[in-house]
Amino acid sequence: MGLLDILLGRSKPALPDLDQLFALPSAAITLQAAAGFTPTGQGAVCFATVEGAAFEQAHREVHALLDADAGRSGPPVELSQDSYGYSWLVSRRTPDQLPDLVNDLHAVNSAMEGNGFGPQLLCSLVGFRDDTGRRLALVYLYKRGTFYPFAPLPGHAQRRDNALELQMKALLANDLRVEQDLSRWFPVWGAPGL
Repeated sequence: MGLLDILLGRSKPALPDLDQLFALPSAAITLQAAAGFTPTGQGAVCFATVEGAAFEQAHREVHALLDADAGRSGPPVELSQDSYGYSWLVSRRTPDQLPDLVNDLHAVNSAMEGNGFGPQLLCSLVGFRDDTGRRLALVYLYKRGTFYPFAPLPGHAQRRDNALELQMKALLANDLRVEQDLSRWFPVWGAPGL
């Protein structure tokens, strides 16, 4: 940061820290013990839609990397597009394989970043559910290096459970780097993996 940046009050944005994803298994234990939420075994990486040969090569690399995992059943990662035009690479594991799912998400993010698609990466999420059917996602904001909880209300189109989200924010404060700016807690309606 230069002197002019300091004088004008500009700051450098936080650099992504993909290793923050490895805190999710610990956070999952806290979620289960204190709130009854367990992993669904699904997670996803969201990015601005990219086309072209370079992206196809990166997608093949992700498949090859995740195909090497012998413990996986089903396709390693699926590509889908949401109604807002964003692309999602979705990984599915059994609910007890959260560390493996986190490794998958880290590998996808790292491969995208390593192939020059870091600016297109938006977020990653891991899905959770409780015994009553409430859904919760822990969303990692790539450009901020922070997490936030997203809890859509069951049976309501595009309404969220703000009270539950704030409760999870307080609950996870010691496990995850939680995003403090609530205006950055973007809804991820219809996200695959949730």
